[in-house]
Amino acid sequence: MDCWKGAEGRSWVYPTLIICANGFFITMRPSESFLVPYLTGPDKNLTFEEVTNQVFPVWTYSYLALLVPVFLVTDYLRYKPVLLLQGVSCIATWLLLLFAPGVPAMQAVEFFYGMVTAAEVAYYAYIYSVVSAHHYQRVTSYCRGVTLVAATVAAVLGQLLVSLAHVSYFYLNAITLASVSLALLCSFFLPMPQKSMFFHRKEAPDALPGPQKAVAAPGSEGPPGFHGAVSPVPAEGGAASEQRADPRSPALGVLLRLGRDLRDCYSSRELLCWSLWWALATAGYNQVVNYIQVLWDFRAPSHSSAVYNGAVEAIATLLGSATAIAVGYVKLNWDLSGEMALGIFSALDAACLFLMRFSDNIWASYAGYLAFKACYMLLITIATFQIAVNLSMERYALMFGFNNFIALVIQTILTVVVVDSKGLKLDISTQFLVYSSYFACIAGIFLLRSVYTIVSIKRRNRGVAGQSTAL
Repeated sequence: MDCWKGAEGRSWVYPTLIICANGFFITMRPSESFLVPYLTGPDKNLTFEEVTNQVFPVWTYSYLALLVPVFLVTDYLRYKPVLLLQGVSCIATWLLLLFAPGVPAMQAVEFFYGMVTAAEVAYYAYIYSVVSAHHYQRVTSYCRGVTLVAATVAAVLGQLLVSLAHVSYFYLNAITLASVSLALLCSFFLPMPQKSMFFHRKEAPDALPGPQKAVAAPGSEGPPGFHGAVSPVPAEGGAASEQRADPRSPALGVLLRLGRDLRDCYSSRELLCWSLWWALATAGYNQVVNYIQVLWDFRAPSHSSAVYNGAVEAIATLLGSATAIAVGYVKLNWDLSGEMALGIFSALDAACLFLMRFSDNIWASYAGYLAFKACYMLLITIATFQIAVNLSMERYALMFGFNNFIALVIQTILTVVVVDSKGLKLDISTQFLVYSSYFACIAGIFLLRSVYTIVSIKRRNRGVAGQSTAL
């Protein structure tokens, strides 16, 4: 029996199956699309101002406070303990949501949900520590695909139960509690990894398939598309030697190496440009997603109108997935056209938000949200590829985490100034005017930058042509 379990744990199939089951159940939350109607309805009886200005901001603050510690602890503890913590936090979130009354209890809900969100890194990183490198592409597609399926199933199920079976929002939350409890149960069956990405690295890991990854060397300059001097990503054996150089403080050695890796990555102008858009756009996107249900309930109050939040979220998920897949079939030189694409699609995002702000029609608001989310998913897929293409998995994970941290800092500033009861405390309609203007500023920055880049390249080409003629 023990031998069978050991063989089971060493196989890539078993851990992939369990982590995918965990991902499905923890994402299959049919109540999420109807959170605002539940909080403002007879079950909790909160006002829009309490939900918007006192409850929802707590998630942003707790997520910011927990993101970096959880990121480091996740790697240090080798993922599984943090997956268990995520499951416990999920259960605490929905127990409070079901049975605890009042604003303080709902603020506690948002705190625990911040823990759930911060711990998501464990789900996406776990599988790489228990399977060999030649399975990475397949297990990545499984882990990401199952969460998209779960989100779609949850939204459709929630909508069907509300619209056809007239199930109350309370029972939707009970179904969610059962689902996240199953996710916690799955976590117990995960094999414990023997390595992690940063603190427990192996000296001779499996080599990644394909050519050696590289990142632009510090200080390298050139037009978009220029990949001049490159410095290979240090081998993991070198990193291990680096950690052994100071046996008294191996953790400090890891942190110093992470700092050097960040410096090297952001010294590339192209990576810095894509990361800047990532941070700015993700901050705005998170704000819109967090408060869109409040806007919908403002346009069509749930106590007197039919609610189609679940259907809209299901379509948005499918549309976002379709645009992300479509990117893989677009043949463009993103190094040259990337900044223009960032500017154009950010302008479309701004237009969608202006539509949601100035139209009183709920269907226009739904349509604007669908287009907004599709544009963002399109661009974030391009940005992800452009950042990852010349980086090792470790450096990509580091940049992913740091970009999200910067996005969260920007989002926290927006929340404090625009939303919080101690800030401007703007109403939801005015908030979306701010978010529209924010994306318009992002579009302006990258459109101007793309024009400057194109003009610079043309001048440089004319100069080269003139020198050739003179010769």
